[in-house]
Amino acid sequence: MADDDLLEKVHSLSDLELAILLCLVNREHVLISTPPAAIDDLVQELQLIASKTFNLQSVVVNCHPSTTLEDFACALLLQPQQPPLFNATTVSRSASPFARADSYFALNSQPNQQHRSSTPLSLRTTTPFSASPQIAHFVIAKNLDRAPRVVQIQALELLRTRRIFTRTSVQAAPKQFVFVPVLGAASGGEAHVTAHLNDFFSVAHWHNPDDGYVNLDEAEGRSDGEDATASTESVVKKGMTPSTALISDIDISHLAKLSQEVQIDVDILRYQMNIISFLRMHRAVAGGISPAATKHLHQLVKSLAPLHKLDFVTPALVGLAVRKVYLHRIRITEPEKERSMQWGSQLEAVEALLEDVGPEEVIEEVLEMVTAPP
Repeated sequence: MADDDLLEKVHSLSDLELAILLCLVNREHVLISTPPAAIDDLVQELQLIASKTFNLQSVVVNCHPSTTLEDFACALLLQPQQPPLFNATTVSRSASPFARADSYFALNSQPNQQHRSSTPLSLRTTTPFSASPQIAHFVIAKNLDRAPRVVQIQALELLRTRRIFTRTSVQAAPKQFVFVPVLGAASGGEAHVTAHLNDFFSVAHWHNPDDGYVNLDEAEGRSDGEDATASTESVVKKGMTPSTALISDIDISHLAKLSQEVQIDVDILRYQMNIISFLRMHRAVAGGISPAATKHLHQLVKSLAPLHKLDFVTPALVGLAVRKVYLHRIRITEPEKERSMQWGSQLEAVEALLEDVGPEEVIEEVLEMVTAPP
């Protein structure tokens, strides 16, 4: 069970920070969406989360319809800092009192004595050590859904193999590696990327701008008057004290170990499978309830338990995990393809039934239909 100090740090995190933490614990990746007008603030907040909360180096990949594979691969890399050049003429030492003026070791050698020249014998002393660039630990792919299909497939290959081919080399992803697409959408259920890449993301998170930007507000020193305009119903309010927690690699490894020790009762497992079946058979769902989603759901419920100081899974944790795992996966069917149309339903009636129905509504309806174990 996690110690109280670690739990106190975890409970002080914002929703965005918790989403990143769960991905680091499970070695998975998260898709984050927000209204298009707020996407720049969200990207800055994620950069601060990477550096302040998890001490990870981040890069931002700005995607657009003309992004090439080379642009994408180069944007993932952190350029190494070059060490200062070694200059032999700046090296000084105290002269020996026993050195003669005509000595080989004299510092004030005569210019006509070639063997006393202070010129470096090799160019190696003036050449800096060349370090190859590395893939960043925290990659923010802004507007990845706008990138060409080939670029999104390249992103899938990076996540699947944890390496990417550039023009001159093969770059491997670091041990702690999180890939975060940031998409602009009207709701979390409308944020998608290419189908196979979309299914590879373990969870999705919708960030409402009214929930605030904890680290960004702290960095910019926004006034209390601006903070007071935040929604009073938000989970993370702008007026709250910003999180100062720093989650180390040791903390992440400890939480990962605890999640592997979590037990799932057979009734909870049956409840979990019933939810999956009801989602798959829902008349508004065209697809998205994949085997990969089932694996991610099982993984997420086990990693949520230690954060609540539990070593077992509860129905409430299953409901929370379902909302995160299937938000970006569920695809709503078109009225013409709704299954009751095969038995003579009127198109107008089906259109009225599916109006304003999205993944969020489907998930909530299924959670109400499936009876949770006592």
